[in-house]
Amino acid sequence: METANQLFFREFNEAFVKGNVGKILESVTDDIVWRMVGTDTIRGIESLRQALEGMESGNQFELDIETMITHGKEAAVHGVIHTTDRDGELNHYSFCDIYKLNKHKDGKIKEIISYVLEA
Repeated sequence: METANQLFFREFNEAFVKGNVGKILESVTDDIVWRMVGTDTIRGIESLRQALEGMESGNQFELDIETMITHGKEAAVHGVIHTTDRDGELNHYSFCDIYKLNKHKDGKIKEIISYVLEA
């Protein structure tokens, strides 16, 4: 059985693959920092909102979470995202996200560090 924090992070990751911008934004602090190692860093909820709105690609996504570790105000989620583009081409991306919450109980995400590699 999943803990409350594990369920929170599962739902957060599912919101990404479903394009549920509202769920994503309600799960983060106003001063969110999302560092995508090797590419960009997004700072603040408005910058995140703009980035999420620009992610609409028409691709279909499927999420496989392989490992989820939560402890206190920190968590790590590891898995694979499978994408199918408009032409039917399938791609796979392995990811590991490290999260920090602003508080232990009923916290919101204040920092994300993402590692993503094409598999």
